[in-house]
Amino acid sequence: MKFKRIIAGAAALAMTAGMGVYAPAKADAAGSYNYAEALQKSMFFYEVQQAGKLPEWNEVSWRADSMVDEDGNETDVCTGGWFDAGDHFKFTLTNAYAASVLAWGYLEYKDAVDKKGLGELYRNNVQWGLDYLMQCDRGDKIIGTVGDFTGGSTDHNIWCSAEVYLRKHHLNNDDWVRPYDEIADSTTMALSAAALAEGYIMFKDTQPEKAAAYLKQAETYFKSADALRDNENGAMGSMYNPSSWVDDCMYAACWLYKATGDESYLNKIKSDYIPKFPTEEQSNDKKFTWGFCWDDTTQGAALLYAQITGDQEWIDHISHHLDYWMGGYGGKKMAYTPDGMAWLFNWGSARHVSATAWLAKLASDTIFKDNADLAKKYDDWAKGQMDYIFGDNALGMSYVLGMGDNQPTAFHHRTASGIHDDHWNELGQESGGDEGWQTEYAHTLYGALVGGPDQEGKYVNQVSKYEYSEVAIDYNAGYTACLCALVDDFGGDIDPSFPPTEKPTWAEWEVAAVLNGSPAASYTEIKAWAMNHTAWPARVAKDVEYRYFFDVSELKEAGLSVDQIKVEGKSQQYQEGQQGYATVSGPYLYEGDASGNTYYALIKFEDGRAIQPTGQSEHRDEVQFRISIPDAIDGKPTTGAWDPTNDWSYESIPDATDLKKADSINDHITMYVDGNLVWGTEPDGTTPEDVQPTTTTKESGSATTTTTTTTTGTDESYVYGDADDNGVISVSDIVCVLQYVANKTKYPLEGRKLIQADVDGVEGVSANDAFVIQQKDADPKLELPLKK
Repeated sequence: MKFKRIIAGAAALAMTAGMGVYAPAKADAAGSYNYAEALQKSMFFYEVQQAGKLPEWNEVSWRADSMVDEDGNETDVCTGGWFDAGDHFKFTLTNAYAASVLAWGYLEYKDAVDKKGLGELYRNNVQWGLDYLMQCDRGDKIIGTVGDFTGGSTDHNIWCSAEVYLRKHHLNNDDWVRPYDEIADSTTMALSAAALAEGYIMFKDTQPEKAAAYLKQAETYFKSADALRDNENGAMGSMYNPSSWVDDCMYAACWLYKATGDESYLNKIKSDYIPKFPTEEQSNDKKFTWGFCWDDTTQGAALLYAQITGDQEWIDHISHHLDYWMGGYGGKKMAYTPDGMAWLFNWGSARHVSATAWLAKLASDTIFKDNADLAKKYDDWAKGQMDYIFGDNALGMSYVLGMGDNQPTAFHHRTASGIHDDHWNELGQESGGDEGWQTEYAHTLYGALVGGPDQEGKYVNQVSKYEYSEVAIDYNAGYTACLCALVDDFGGDIDPSFPPTEKPTWAEWEVAAVLNGSPAASYTEIKAWAMNHTAWPARVAKDVEYRYFFDVSELKEAGLSVDQIKVEGKSQQYQEGQQGYATVSGPYLYEGDASGNTYYALIKFEDGRAIQPTGQSEHRDEVQFRISIPDAIDGKPTTGAWDPTNDWSYESIPDATDLKKADSINDHITMYVDGNLVWGTEPDGTTPEDVQPTTTTKESGSATTTTTTTTTGTDESYVYGDADDNGVISVSDIVCVLQYVANKTKYPLEGRKLIQADVDGVEGVSANDAFVIQQKDADPKLELPLKK
């Protein structure tokens, strides 16, 4: 279990005595939207994007380690980092750009972010990106792309969750290491240098050794970028193709000057970069068109230079750029949607306008702060464009997932979809078509900025329309930085109960079964699928089995014995020696039936990890098996001694038409993972909800006796709210919960204490349980636990 840090009130959670409980922050000023909550959720999005082994502070309940082999070892050439978008590529370019812009937002508005209790979380997320960049140096080259970009195993052809993606790669390529390339690219090196220089500024007072390492690597990257002065895109070229190195080297030099105070960086800007600064077509005017993004940091570099030098020429240049976006300058102006959003480009329109809003907001607070008219003009425009993104538009749509009542229902993100069978284009639609493909997303991708509307202000709600539905770390970068500025102006309240611990909305493990052939007088033959549809998180398990229950009463009445029953496997999907091969055995006595007439066939996979939610053929494992008696014994027919109609697991079999159809799903064939009941209902009525995981099996000759220990959450012996189990509900129980949330290792809650602490109606112990216990302490009549 990962340690889930509570965002709002880290200081309170670190306490070691009962000094109080966190109360939600109040908004500092009137704002149209809750920008603090939006910033909080944007951090969540970056945690969703984390690759490799997750840090303890990762808050996403449905994410787990990814890009690890079967022994749990990370195999990417550079570990960690962020997945670029809704796929599983890692691009050093976008990792560097995102880390740089995130760091910029924090460095400019640190006090506002810290005041809202988001500082530690924000710094953690930035550092996650920086630590990845530290690994990418290859001398005169840098790691460009990590991911399946070759052959038929391309990342874009595979839809599955990050946690199991490497297993699909292994199936296709027979190895556990993803391909990567090394590129001689000034843009990627320079953006990495900028981000790491910012990291030095951010951490030099709190983590001096790490900060020094960041600065040293920043200087190394910058030196390589400046010496190369060229672009090589490598595998990322079809998606990311930087057009110039000058803007990025100038951008990096500005940050290195801010980090070191070394005048040589400013001198290089003057002598080498400004003479090459891009100009408008057929003009000597400095380029003021386009927008700040991964491909064009021109205006970011210009704003930094204006901040550093106070040079009026560059201050005016930024004004020209912002005027171009707002109404026009020099005969050129930005297009607008009919309902008022500045619209640059059909790919990520909301990304572009929010990044420019960031520059406008920062410029109004810095280089234009002494010009009241311009400062207000740019400030108001930035806020208006951000509010458009949150819902001030003709559609009333929020283009930020998890914010507002009306949001896109179809977005391009494999892991959030929880898809298991490759059929993804029906996601977010009203119908899954004739085949009934999955339309429901497993998870809410809180905080993700989608591509945005087209030039007509319309939004096409379909996953395959990537220009609308894409989400990406670079999309959220300028948007997040701008939120830092808006929080500084308007405050807002973070949600102390965020993020929620998500529960599965569908069965993660299932069994489907049909009759294999026509009914027979002396046997039952079944064709069954064991299915893995896990998404909370997506995962595999080695120990997987299921049980088919049958009644032998008529057999005994006919004078036959259980020893005359034969349980055997027939055809199956995998061969012996392969992962996914199943042994079929039995009969075993089911002890839950006091009559002694219920037995089961056991289908146990030698390695159930082959059943994985990575595609149409992998998410299920087919096994055919037969339970039979002899047609005759000692020359006497056994007619009538076999009757499947009273068998627990046979009940829905006669009506099942096809394993692919919903009518084949059989919850009377129970499934067990790691010894725990995860699917179905046993003949005595036991379900997974009844069982706290402990299932023990004792073998005795040819029979197996299964004993399951069960506990229920309604046991009257529990005193809900009494987290320290001393018989009294008091402030000490609140402290116990908060300490546990802050550090489960140091302040564990186990057994009764853990059950009694979970009182808010949401599974799992969080700071919200402490708040509910506080309410109980104040009002003894409050009944706990709260109803779900």
